[in-house]
Amino acid sequence: MGSRMVRNVLKSGRGVVVHDLDQNATAKLQAEYGAAVVCVNEPSAVGAHKDIWAVVSVLPASQHVKSVLIDGPKSVLAGSKTRDQPLLFVDASTIDPSVAKQVREEIVRAGRGEMIDAPISGGVGGAEKGTLTFMVGGEERAFTQARPLLESMGKNIVHCGANGTGQVAKICNNLLLGISMIGVSEAFNLGMRLGIAPQVLAAIINSSSGRCWSSEVYNPVPGVLSGVPASNDYKGGFGVPLMAKDLNLALGAAIDSKTPLPLGSVAAQVYTLLSQQQGYAQLDFGSVFKFLNESNHLNKK
Repeated sequence: MGSRMVRNVLKSGRGVVVHDLDQNATAKLQAEYGAAVVCVNEPSAVGAHKDIWAVVSVLPASQHVKSVLIDGPKSVLAGSKTRDQPLLFVDASTIDPSVAKQVREEIVRAGRGEMIDAPISGGVGGAEKGTLTFMVGGEERAFTQARPLLESMGKNIVHCGANGTGQVAKICNNLLLGISMIGVSEAFNLGMRLGIAPQVLAAIINSSSGRCWSSEVYNPVPGVLSGVPASNDYKGGFGVPLMAKDLNLALGAAIDSKTPLPLGSVAAQVYTLLSQQQGYAQLDFGSVFKFLNESNHLNKK
């Protein structure tokens, strides 16, 4: 996701300072765009760089966001303390809403700038095309400042409210996505076992009341759609462990707020189980269909 987002920022005429654990990825960007890309070895070097005004982070989970942005001498926050001007922190990761608030509070308390949480939706394809949706939580002034930068990477920029609400929107969206993907996979697996071709079933569902994004745009059955992970051995896309993480974030938030989550609880269990199965941790979350389909032999007599 990150490299594709950076490319769209560069296409908008901006320069970037980049850090990634995969130095080959940053070196490739520098070779492609030359002096417009400055590669650094630590997050602190990003924060200290005099020519930047905003820091965009895209990281796997809450602990990574805290480590990179605020914790310890190698963090962006530590590096920013050598600067005269404050920074705008834009975190596009999907994390616990309470952690997003905590990180922002640390940045503001240190007097190093402002932060918005801006998780993204649209997948690798959206990152490639610059059509991502950004769900933004934060102060109105910070949102207005960040908007032109976000528009270089996304098509739909939504201010959700105060800090943390961007994360709330994202985990609610992915809660529904995880549930719907399991439902679509179950329906197609059943239909195929009962003798209907998946292409025929897809045409019916996508023109009927069962129609949804998981069936129409991101169908998990190999061969139904081209250009989706299901038709590429489930490579690329949104990984099983990331879906498990997001569903468990929703489950934790539901427990904290005493909100019933019957289907979400089951979906979290399914993806947590799937992430522990051999070979599935590297696959797209649509591979839940593969998991169900390959489990058919358990029901055969």
